[in-house]
Amino acid sequence: MSAVRLKNSYLLIEASVASVAFGDDFQVSVVYYTERQTLLVAGKSKAFFEKLHKTGWLLLKDRNLLGDKSVNIRELLIDNDLDDTDRDLAYELKTTGILSITL
Repeated sequence: MSAVRLKNSYLLIEASVASVAFGDDFQVSVVYYTERQTLLVAGKSKAFFEKLHKTGWLLLKDRNLLGDKSVNIRELLIDNDLDDTDRDLAYELKTTGILSITL
């Protein structure tokens, strides 16, 4: 099972990935690149990310006491006519702390 999954239009991120990528951030910046079918997600504290990409902000919610996180990406899925089937997602956590997810 992947540490990043899509379930009911929520991006579910296990604590091991979320803590490294987002630290104590409660908001994330997201941008989807259609040509690469890639969603980039960064914590609000990574101001450089917002300057490099045209982003939108989403709420990063606590999913459980283990530190798992969730982000509602329903609107993004609909706007880009993406498959909303529940599934594991391929991802890469960049050295900059940016989470790159293949949708």
